[in-house]
Amino acid sequence: MSQKHEIDFTLNGIKNSARVGLDMSALDMLRDVVGLTGTKYGCGEGECGACTILVDGISQNACLMFALDCQGRSLTTVEGLAAQPAGAALRAALVECGAVQCGFCTPGMVVQATHLLATEPDADEAAIKRGIEGNICRCTGYKKIVEAIASVSQTSTQE
Repeated sequence: MSQKHEIDFTLNGIKNSARVGLDMSALDMLRDVVGLTGTKYGCGEGECGACTILVDGISQNACLMFALDCQGRSLTTVEGLAAQPAGAALRAALVECGAVQCGFCTPGMVVQATHLLATEPDADEAAIKRGIEGNICRCTGYKKIVEAIASVSQTSTQE
């Protein structure tokens, strides 16, 4: 028997609620209950970063967070960042720099890079590498990803 609980939270700036099981992850809630599939399931162990979301402005692995722990919190997914200037700038830079290949890591990378640039807007290459070290990309070798994030960092510091 699975007990369900109603939780209330803010998702991408909009008040939301969901009925979730005791053992449901925030990732499963976002994908299967709410219907936002931009946040990806990768490893299920918090090692790959494909499921990165912002919880109260801090990056978290959604696969490691219980949905019940979202009660009263503010969640931001890659879909929510798409409407924000920082998210749009990062997406455009990733495409322009050729940093998107299979695209599986891209949503988590965009969320993590957004968090990095929000906390360290003038991040240099070393800071960017440290900032994304929990996000695995199996295609690009990171050089182009770092270049894309750096170009957004440089743009924001020049404005």
